[in-house]
Amino acid sequence: MIYILQQALNALQLGSIYALIALGYTMVYGILTMINFAHGDLFMVGAFFCFLIAVYLKLSFVPTLLLSMLGVASLGVIIERFAYKPLRNAPRVSAIITALGVGLFLENFTLALSPYPQHIPTLINSTTWNLGGVSVSSLQIIIIVLSLALMFILDFIVQRTKVGMAMRAISWDKTIVPLMGVPVNKIISLTFAIGTGLGGAAGVMYGLAYPVIDPYMGIMVGWKAFISAVVGGIGNIRGAMIGGFILGSVEIMVAAFLPSTYRDVVSFALLLILLIFRPYGILGKPHPQKV
Repeated sequence: MIYILQQALNALQLGSIYALIALGYTMVYGILTMINFAHGDLFMVGAFFCFLIAVYLKLSFVPTLLLSMLGVASLGVIIERFAYKPLRNAPRVSAIITALGVGLFLENFTLALSPYPQHIPTLINSTTWNLGGVSVSSLQIIIIVLSLALMFILDFIVQRTKVGMAMRAISWDKTIVPLMGVPVNKIISLTFAIGTGLGGAAGVMYGLAYPVIDPYMGIMVGWKAFISAVVGGIGNIRGAMIGGFILGSVEIMVAAFLPSTYRDVVSFALLLILLIFRPYGILGKPHPQKV
């Protein structure tokens, strides 16, 4: 029982990171119905921003986190403005190819600057407690609590503010909302900023939990976060949160009771099974198109 509780705590930590990254996928899809396949690499950039700020500016955890989120959010807005905006009315495959190209550029540009895996300095002096046989570290608590706080803030913004109302309106019908005075371009840029900023926060927390980072770390993590978004219902913010925790739990439990080589197999099998029986995800809804 103690072993299961320990793994459940690990699943919460990993699921929190997946959920934060998945939110970026689901927000962009909800607004533009496109998959930003460069999002996993923006998560990687967030980890490297954390490394650069911690090594060269020697700031503490909170300023490092905020600056990393701001840097990744700014990069996300630039990518949207110059790479994706000109392709809004182009065939969908053009945007997909561009997103893959942006991801490859980020990977190789980071590799050119930092060719070897890097170790992020210790920003949090983690303390470990033993609660009934379960080891709980302060770093795990910070990652879980901070991730949940960011998710609830995002949910509040989307559901309770005028900006969130504009996002939902664009998601519903982006051809009508400009006639109602909604600044579509600004809202789309803000959506990219928020989504990529959350990915940057996930990169910082992932880098602290698993200190060795490299330019290709965002590929597999990005795909798994995408699976999380699809499992929860891509385009649905709460669904992305649920999907992240589900996938994190599946991965940790598979690694706990089976050989770790089965972890990725089970993760992708989960996606395939869900797409067969419920292609629109747990909280997603089918969107029939009139012809």
